[in-house]
Amino acid sequence: MSAAWLRQFLYSGVRIVSYKYIKNKLIALNPPERGSQFPLWKSAMCGATAGGFAQWIASPADLVKVQLMMEGKRQMMGLPPRVNGIMDAFIKTWNSGGIRALWKGAVPCVQRAALVNLGDLTAYDSTKRALLKHTSLPDHLLVHFLSSSVAGFFAALLGTPADVVKTRVMNQPFDERGRGLLYKNSVDCLRKTVGEEGFSALYKGFLPIYLRMAPWSVTFWITFEQAMVMLGQDTW
Repeated sequence: MSAAWLRQFLYSGVRIVSYKYIKNKLIALNPPERGSQFPLWKSAMCGATAGGFAQWIASPADLVKVQLMMEGKRQMMGLPPRVNGIMDAFIKTWNSGGIRALWKGAVPCVQRAALVNLGDLTAYDSTKRALLKHTSLPDHLLVHFLSSSVAGFFAALLGTPADVVKTRVMNQPFDERGRGLLYKNSVDCLRKTVGEEGFSALYKGFLPIYLRMAPWSVTFWITFEQAMVMLGQDTW
């Protein structure tokens, strides 16, 4: 739990701050016309960039989290623990391969995070702006709930293919040199999956992924918006 909390703290904090920073920079470079919305394609670019960058920052914590989660299985098999806590996992990972070892397997995770946040951040921002502009609803709980519900759906829609690819790449058998026996990389996995099983194979497991992402998105955004109000800051 402690490693999962650390990963989520880094990931969520960096993605929110990065999205707002990149968006504000783009607005400053090319201010939109009065009354017009921030272009959707620019919002999508901000979401993907912020999500990928946040996951890259959080990748060491993600790696340690996975290592600690595997300890439960090792204990059930009667094997001795490989790591004892967060710091021990960080130190042993560093000693095994230096700083590069902390980012082992980060590429597919960054790709997934970019797609998830392309859906989540972009959909929330765009939906909220549209509701405030085209309806009489105030910037309050109902708008936050509707926007986050849409965000959760698009996060699952864009993130499921990346989840399928990441899972297959990480769970494939490896040779003695650590090279995958089924897929060379995530792009190769994507190409083979679609070629052999069809496009629909990328959405295997969509429903459980959506049932996980939708409540998380609603909970996160409503909590975040209310926290901003309590702190006297501008809402999203």
